[in-house]
Amino acid sequence: MEAVTIGRATLYCGDCRDILPTLGKVDAVVTDPPYGIAASSGVGKYGVMKWGGVNDLKWDDEAPVEVVHSLVELDVPSIIWGGNYFGLPPHRCPLVWDKGAGFRSRTFAELELAWSNLDLNAKIISRDPLAKGDYSAKEHPTQKPVEVMKWCIRLVPDDVETILDPFAGSGTTGVAAIQMGKAFIGIEREPKYFEAMCRRIREANGDDAGPLFGSEAA
Repeated sequence: MEAVTIGRATLYCGDCRDILPTLGKVDAVVTDPPYGIAASSGVGKYGVMKWGGVNDLKWDDEAPVEVVHSLVELDVPSIIWGGNYFGLPPHRCPLVWDKGAGFRSRTFAELELAWSNLDLNAKIISRDPLAKGDYSAKEHPTQKPVEVMKWCIRLVPDDVETILDPFAGSGTTGVAAIQMGKAFIGIEREPKYFEAMCRRIREANGDDAGPLFGSEAA
């Protein structure tokens, strides 16, 4: 699979199970894989309503357990959102995103958990995405705010240069990495989300954000 290079970002459209073995060493992993909670069956109801019905959420029917465990085996600083769904090793520094949703009678989870192997104490970020209008600009059903991913990147060691996200979706981790002066490797298998990632990375890089997929992308 030929990569698209945009500034310091290297982007692949394909299955991470095929692409990961071809990559060299990376400095850190920051990723938000599918949790396997069957969003198409009713979990995350906003997604079904906003994203055109259940067919668009089938990617969440199965958790990529083997891939996630292989990421842990890379033995680099790693943050894996939804780590509580993957049976990962005990860890010192769980990360908590408190969505501020409990008092508003919303149907989605009040928080999300990330597994990390960071040698830090447990951390929490509290921010209500709906109050800030993030959902209006979402291009992926489970797209996190850029500030949440920047928070993650700030927690990895300062000498980390290249961030890998093998479940890149619409590229939020990459946008955060580029805006923070890091290099980024992103892998996404769905063409429409890959196209969105390329455009967003180009915008973050200060390049022209015109159509990409099907022309420059292989």
